[in-house]
Amino acid sequence: MTATAEFEAAAGELTPLADYLGSVLRRLRALPALDLDLTQAHGNVLAENVLAAHPYPAFDQAGIDGYAARAEDLVSPGHGRPVRLHVVGDLSASSWRPARLTPNTCFSVAAGAPLPVGADVIVPVDCTDQGMAAVEIHQVPKRGYGIRHCGEELAVGAVLARSGGIVTPAVVAVLAASGIGHVVVRPTPRVVIIATGDELVEAGRVSQPGQIVDVNSHALTAAAAEAGAHAYRVGIADDDPEVLRSLLDDQVPRSDLIITTGGSGTGPGDMVRRVLSRRDGSRVGSVTFTDVALYPSSILGFGTIGSTDEVPIVCLPGDPGAALIGFEVLARPIIQLLAGAEPVFRPSVRGHLLETVMSPGGLREFRPALVAERRGGGYTVQPLAGGPRTLAGLAEANGLLVLGERVTTAAAGSTVDVLLLDRRR
Repeated sequence: MTATAEFEAAAGELTPLADYLGSVLRRLRALPALDLDLTQAHGNVLAENVLAAHPYPAFDQAGIDGYAARAEDLVSPGHGRPVRLHVVGDLSASSWRPARLTPNTCFSVAAGAPLPVGADVIVPVDCTDQGMAAVEIHQVPKRGYGIRHCGEELAVGAVLARSGGIVTPAVVAVLAASGIGHVVVRPTPRVVIIATGDELVEAGRVSQPGQIVDVNSHALTAAAAEAGAHAYRVGIADDDPEVLRSLLDDQVPRSDLIITTGGSGTGPGDMVRRVLSRRDGSRVGSVTFTDVALYPSSILGFGTIGSTDEVPIVCLPGDPGAALIGFEVLARPIIQLLAGAEPVFRPSVRGHLLETVMSPGGLREFRPALVAERRGGGYTVQPLAGGPRTLAGLAEANGLLVLGERVTTAAAGSTVDVLLLDRRR
């Protein structure tokens, strides 16, 4: 029997991916909110709407460098003759004493300076002879030019940022400008990554017979960080039940999510499943391992551990390609949910498939692909050679082609769904 036929034979016993993800995500809640200093809150997700308590700008002010004047005083005395005004003072952004204009006078002002009473236009420096005691104006702007009025950008009560949004540098700027120094946000999830297996050795060396370089803990730590988590790589855990239990117990107080790789199958050496499954009865926790209609990464584990504070745990396969796909499908949405982000799934587009691909029936396949925008709109999707288990393809991909459970052949020219991956340079 071929691999595809085996997949199809087992499809009736598999849990649909959508049903599985729904059951997992419904068990989780965003982390409790906390109040943070504005700068510390950068990168976190807002737990509530933020409203403007003060107007922005906070007062009428000059928006440019120039001369604050009255528009009625800028009427030219004759054809081609410049307007001449007396400069009665200088105002900078740090000026605080009230100033008032009288007829045929002006103030030299810097951008950000309070607007003198009576002024209704700022004449740009380039439109004048830049005089100090008196100034000649060669080009007259319209009334209101160069002025920023109180609250014209943000009025009191305006929504500055919405719950579920990320605190970006621009959001920090808006909040600071509105006089807000603290915000209520969801904390950044702390994610611990553990690779398991007696065969694993540290990166920086070449695999020998009986040895496999630990790829997963490094790759998944990077993936968790990219997803917005505080990611901690614990390293390699041997296939020793007591060592594994002790390690997991030790990580519970410092974690919001634990991710393991390897040992999730049904073989005699799959220690993670033996230690964490319900049948084990250990004090560590309770994890259910489910055969999911997913290719690759068909076996996924999820549950909680910890005797007092229960911490969610995700158990991914040991194959690096399967582990990375499993992270995208399961662990990344969990991190987003814990962080309070909306939506929890990556954005997707529909694109024009450039090459015919085969897919195992009964399984939802995620395959590395290159996505490009088409001239005139839309996208093209180029599947990468080697399929989803190929690390080289995953490293090159900027998207994941999604082929549904009923798809065995996707013909070139057909329209397909593709998840867009982050590629921050």
